Amino acid sequence: MLEIQERFDTDGYESLVKTAGSSQLHITEALDRGEVIGFIAYSYGSERTVVYDYDDCGDMMLCDGLVRSVMLKSVLKGINHMLFQLEDESKFDTLKKLRFLSGDSRQCGDLESFMNGCQSCKSKKDEKKG
Repeated sequence: MLEIQERFDTDGYESLVKTAGSSQLHITEALDRGEVIGFIAYSYGSERTVVYDYDDCGDMMLCDGLVRSVMLKSVLKGINHMLFQLEDESKFDTLKKLRFLSGDSRQCGDLESFMNGCQSCKSKKDEKKG
């Protein structure tokens, strides 16, 4: 069974701690039967959440779940903006396919609306049925 859990230490993620600099690094891992199958590394600021890296093992749906989990936590903290500072340029392609980013943008704004987007889609489906 898939679980997404925040880690409370950064053991094994030392290079990302260095990347985050003075910001406090948070790690959320995806676990399958206790085995780590992916992660997302990020920090919270007063105005935005910065994502430094993620690993989805090539599973786009896992990427979606990891990013949305951090978006939700950000919204709950009153943060409505996310910046992706990824070293691996190829990872931006997945984020664009999932519509977290568009064009050459590295930012996702209005997280609260983004998280409520599914409700908007559901309303449109219901309108078409009626």
